[in-house]
Amino acid sequence: MIHHVVFFQLKPDADAETMESLVRNSRSLLLKIPEVLNVRSGRNIDPSSPWPFFIAIEVDSLEKLRITQDNAHHLKLVEKFLKPNTSSHFAMDFELDPSKNLKYS
Repeated sequence: MIHHVVFFQLKPDADAETMESLVRNSRSLLLKIPEVLNVRSGRNIDPSSPWPFFIAIEVDSLEKLRITQDNAHHLKLVEKFLKPNTSSHFAMDFELDPSKNLKYS
């Protein structure tokens, strides 16, 4: 399983309403993509951080991640919400433990 995380810097004119729109629309659009298993998005609780917004998704494989990134819902998110409101981003991909039934003591 792949955990894809993207951190964003907002443009200077982005306000609280913009942030709420980013959080809400990123979740609603990405959840429409069949390959996406899980979506998280939210605000950084550290107000001094240069990365106030993030999106994280989980997919089964790198191939499914590529499919997701070419999906019309993802492209709409990027063009309609992310590009107009963010100034920079960085992404990281993590491979999660493939074990399905981990037990912690």
